[in-house]
Amino acid sequence: MIYEVRHTTLYRYHAPASVSHHVARLRPRELAFQQLLAHRVDVEPAPTVWREQQDYYGNTVAFFTVQQPHHELKVTSESRVELAPPPALAAEDSAPWEEVRELAFEHRLTEAGRAMEFAFDSPLVPRAQAYAEYGALSFPARRPVLAGAVDLMQRIYREFEFDPGASSVATPVSETFQRRRGVCQDFAHLMLACLRSLGLPARYVSGYLETLPPPGQPKLEGADASHAWVAAFCPRLGWLELDPTNAIIPGERHVRLAWGQDYSDVSPIRGVLVGSGEHELEVAVDVLPQSE
Repeated sequence: MIYEVRHTTLYRYHAPASVSHHVARLRPRELAFQQLLAHRVDVEPAPTVWREQQDYYGNTVAFFTVQQPHHELKVTSESRVELAPPPALAAEDSAPWEEVRELAFEHRLTEAGRAMEFAFDSPLVPRAQAYAEYGALSFPARRPVLAGAVDLMQRIYREFEFDPGASSVATPVSETFQRRRGVCQDFAHLMLACLRSLGLPARYVSGYLETLPPPGQPKLEGADASHAWVAAFCPRLGWLELDPTNAIIPGERHVRLAWGQDYSDVSPIRGVLVGSGEHELEVAVDVLPQSE
């Protein structure tokens, strides 16, 4: 499947900004089952400085600066991505979850050792006994780690309500856990908190998901959105992606953008500016399947 992805971010400042500095992670990753065919980013006003590099996790990061007075900043990312089905992983073939926990902390120079850093607290995902107890219901003794992770994903989907008005980017995991509602970022953070509180490595994945309109209705422009899900680690099999918002294993409709410990590692655009106060933000995303 080939997708055209357009991600537009528009800032409107109440007072003109004289200078603004920004960091953007908008380039989809290159993976065995995800090929980036084309990518471009347009910034208005045109930046004076533009530099790209890879961050610690291998995500492409763009640093840019606008050095002229501006009331608006518009960033448009356009990507053409070809997706193939990810490798199928059988839950019964994965190791018992207790062994995965031990491997993550014992083999520090192996693949499991590199995954170990995703088993600790991160800025937005603290570990806690309450999350361990909730997660433990999906991980009885000797259960294969992937089977437990899938069960946890399904429980979050059943027991938590998707509510776009219930949270913001700054909503802590504890509030999501208490209120039992939120959005994809919240559910990904909660699932990470449960897995890590059990000692299991798991990372945050950001990207896009093709959404389908109601039957008989056209797809509205800009109606898609950035999405977030989780990848849990299993020795010898690698990383299994899980989408707790939809209770599905991500496949050909999920475009992978970046990954890290939590949202703070992968936010699409962030920045600082001089000379402006409050601002308004508009974000529009289109994920459009192509015939060829």
